[in-house]
Amino acid sequence: MKYSHQLNAFQLYSIVVVRILLGWYLLYEGLAKLFNPHWSSFGYLKSAQGFLSNVFHSLADNPQAIDVINFLNIWGLIAIGFALILGVFGRFASLAGAFLILLYYLAHPPLIDVNEVLMTNDNTLWVDKNLIFISVLVMLYLFPTSRIIGLDRFIFFKRH
Repeated sequence: MKYSHQLNAFQLYSIVVVRILLGWYLLYEGLAKLFNPHWSSFGYLKSAQGFLSNVFHSLADNPQAIDVINFLNIWGLIAIGFALILGVFGRFASLAGAFLILLYYLAHPPLIDVNEVLMTNDNTLWVDKNLIFISVLVMLYLFPTSRIIGLDRFIFFKRH
């Protein structure tokens, strides 16, 4: 798929900038968790609300599950962030990122009947930063700029 014929240069570079910025955000989130010896997903899972709260609470109550979730969360954020920045396996990284952030969204949905336990500055209803990130990641999946500007250009290069 060549999107360079469908996007003008400004549109292409704008999407690439969004991809890199979101990649940096996710990479930094993963690194911040990696280098914080006290970070754990326990509190986030234990304070989960909404219709899937029981699932997240049961995961929080299982120490082995917490270890696996911490590992997957940290290294998933790092890998997805690097992939988006470098433009390598961009479509896979976009879907993986959307799935990971969907889990965050489902654990703490911004709904009227949900009382947020976490201290945040967000005053949201239905739409929060996680839903926006999911939307951007789906857009990046649909417009794989990494195949034009990124390492995917070399990985998926087809000789004619």
